[in-house]
Amino acid sequence: MTNKVFSTNQKHALGKRRCYFKTNQIDYIDYKDVNTLKHFLNGFQKIKPRYYTGVSLKAQKQLSTAIKRARHIGLLPFTNKIKVSKLK
Repeated sequence: MTNKVFSTNQKHALGKRRCYFKTNQIDYIDYKDVNTLKHFLNGFQKIKPRYYTGVSLKAQKQLSTAIKRARHIGLLPFTNKIKVSKLK
């Protein structure tokens, strides 16, 4: 497998972000690839918007579908586990 680029290209470091899936030539976003999907979730396990990640519209739609499928099967959590202390 080739090296995957999660950050912007050096040539475009100060310019517009490039789509992760186009730069790595990924045509189909697999819901079983949990490590890749985790990069597009924030700390509360919510899907990051396009203006943070730089993903194209087509890839963002496929990404959200893949994340939802992975959540439904149980590969990704819906939320973080939050410990609630008991009140006395």
